[in-house]
Amino acid sequence: MGQSGLDLWVFPITNPQEGIVQERVRQVRAPVQYLEAFRRQPRSSRAAQREHVFSLSPVRYLQTLLYVTRNKHLDAGYRNSTRFECFEMAIYLAWKIEEARQKTGKRMNRLHAHFAHDPALIALLTHMLLGIPFSFTAHARDLYQLAVSALEERARHAFAVVTCCGANRDYMGQVLPEALSTKVHLIHHGVDVQSFYPAPDTLPVPDAPLILSVGRLIEKKGFPALLDAFKMLKDSGQHFKGEIYGDGLLYDHLAMTIQQNELQAHVILGGAKQQDELVPLFQKAAVFALTPSVTNDGDRDGIPNVLVEAMACGIPIISTAVAGIPELVTHGLNGLLYEPEDVKGIASGLSDLLKDENRRKRMGQAARQTVLDRFDLKVSGHRMANLLLQMEAVGGG
Repeated sequence: MGQSGLDLWVFPITNPQEGIVQERVRQVRAPVQYLEAFRRQPRSSRAAQREHVFSLSPVRYLQTLLYVTRNKHLDAGYRNSTRFECFEMAIYLAWKIEEARQKTGKRMNRLHAHFAHDPALIALLTHMLLGIPFSFTAHARDLYQLAVSALEERARHAFAVVTCCGANRDYMGQVLPEALSTKVHLIHHGVDVQSFYPAPDTLPVPDAPLILSVGRLIEKKGFPALLDAFKMLKDSGQHFKGEIYGDGLLYDHLAMTIQQNELQAHVILGGAKQQDELVPLFQKAAVFALTPSVTNDGDRDGIPNVLVEAMACGIPIISTAVAGIPELVTHGLNGLLYEPEDVKGIASGLSDLLKDENRRKRMGQAARQTVLDRFDLKVSGHRMANLLLQMEAVGGG
């Protein structure tokens, strides 16, 4: 039973086998079963599962199979699996749902998919097989790189579509028919404001003001532009320390850039960190900087969680006016916003804040208040739980 009062079952598609497990993930008590497990089963077991799901409703099964076979467009756009692989995982999920009902006597009354691409398609196909209502969340790449026809189809069948920022909601309002855009609900991710909080006054001040950044080291996060801004700060004689935490495909490239720009004495790449390890880093930072951009293939962030976490810790923000970030960061109030790749602007903003402690404090207080007012995890969690309960009622649970 979750904190929201909902009985939860978690069915991730794949097991990421991550070296670092976040504490909040470790606290999950819901049963977790990976859908990719169907691939490791013998053919006889998979055949038996198909037969069982078929026996539940031959008409539903055949209609779903026909839908998958006819609709080749399901393989277009952003995806990790083919439409037939998603169908196999939907069968496996339907079988697991029925297995759980037989073992526990509990019926699963709703499905929620946490991305608009493969997870939403699997939920849609499971809905078609079993009649269970479903909803899905659309975030970033899974939304903007998904074919509009696929998004429209999934929204038509879904009870609701959830998204994490107003920019995403506006986009869906533009591309979806009006009757479907009314299904879209804006629910911010939010953070635990009790776990992320400002530094106590007794915390020692670092010798050099710290510019902190955290995120996956991938193109859309904009770390090359941030390093260019760090170089401008160094060349201007600015006294500072830069720390970047995260891992990803650009690690070696960024490490080389640091060396080529002779930033080794100013900037470190600290690798991945657990979420609870970030709080003391946030608390000693003077400024938090993250400068995302929109990639050539349309990938972008919604509202990066690390920005909300940093603001909850009372840190002013330097960022870019991309996607949903302007919904969180108000230029001149709780941070400074620049256009993506505006290295001169980013460097100037960093320099100005590093030189003005009083301004940093005012912005940091406003940043904390912004999170308390609009990005509290408890509020977001209750809104999401209420939506799922509404779906259960409609589904007859």
